[in-house]
Amino acid sequence: MQSAHELGRGSETPTVGLVETAVSVREVSKRIGRTVVQVGRVRRIMIVTKPNDTGLVSLTRDLALWLLEQGLSVFVEERLAQQRRFHLQRFARFAGLQYWTMELCAEHPEMFDFVVTLGGDGTVLYTSWLFQRTVPPIIPFHLGSLGFLTVFDHHHARRVLASAIHAGVRINLRMRFTCTVYRLADAADAEAANAYQGKAKRAWRRGESFQVLNELVVDRGPSPYLSQIELYGDGNHLTTVEADGLCLATPTGSTAYSLAAGGSLVHPEIPAIMVTPICPHTLSFRPMLLPDSMVVRVVLPPDSRNTAWASFDGRHRIELRRGDHIQITASKYPLPTTQDWMASLSRCLNWNERKRQKKFAGEKEEEEPDGDEGDNAGDEDEGDSDGRSDETE
Repeated sequence: MQSAHELGRGSETPTVGLVETAVSVREVSKRIGRTVVQVGRVRRIMIVTKPNDTGLVSLTRDLALWLLEQGLSVFVEERLAQQRRFHLQRFARFAGLQYWTMELCAEHPEMFDFVVTLGGDGTVLYTSWLFQRTVPPIIPFHLGSLGFLTVFDHHHARRVLASAIHAGVRINLRMRFTCTVYRLADAADAEAANAYQGKAKRAWRRGESFQVLNELVVDRGPSPYLSQIELYGDGNHLTTVEADGLCLATPTGSTAYSLAAGGSLVHPEIPAIMVTPICPHTLSFRPMLLPDSMVVRVVLPPDSRNTAWASFDGRHRIELRRGDHIQITASKYPLPTTQDWMASLSRCLNWNERKRQKKFAGEKEEEEPDGDEGDNAGDEDEGDSDGRSDETE
């Protein structure tokens, strides 16, 4: 990390150097947001079809056949090939049909040039779950239902993909969380290699880690009691939460559970961690935004009345015992996808849509500029708001 003196070297003062650096970072961020990603030569495309929806088998088959005819290698889920509607025999003349697995996505994500999703927002979340590290650019197609992440209609799939393959596609890098679970270690394994000492002189064992696109939710689970949760930021105690639960959301997740719990809408290009209480026991606990540079910890205190439960993008629900905690940081692996966020607000939420107000009844029409009088000489006289023409007055 450079010091203020080093950053300001060559400037009049260190403060000037810091300001110039901050402005440069913002400009780089703007350029990234306007970047069109164009793969030199598209060779391999992965198709993720909404699980457990047999009606999409034929659509996946037709799209895969078209991509193969373009000379590309296509990866589909192996379960589709076992279904009669897929008509595997129609692919016999192509050598490019292959199957993807969860292991392949985890170990070799760089082999895919694009990922095409057929489904809703849940299919995009599932794709994010498949790629726990680097994520290829995602081109999402919806099937008629509304979604914030699925902006393309599947009826236009060939045109959209042809444009992406030959001209590139503009992407947004959507922030994800890295959520790491730490279990309170007992005296027997306090000396374990993966345990560490905190300020409270306790030891924790590092557990599972997940990449989260929408939100981490910590709630009371089946317990009838309120959850008691300690919230820390960069090692400092922020507050004690007494509520049904706590939702920590990315900007992408601001239109999901967090919104239903009373959180604000946040543009996906704003780097922030949203903290939204779920039915808090105090009226003053309002949702807030924390900077993405902060290391946030959600701690279940040792004196809590009950355990808590955590879920990651609605998956992998686990129980947190007393003394356990989850650390949340901005992930090094964002999710690149195409998105028109403002259009999605209107399309999905009818955001701020209402019938336009009429003007006051007594107001006259604005006079036309002098240069237009001759052009309008032959027009019919327009009436006032009460329906009478100027000639009758």
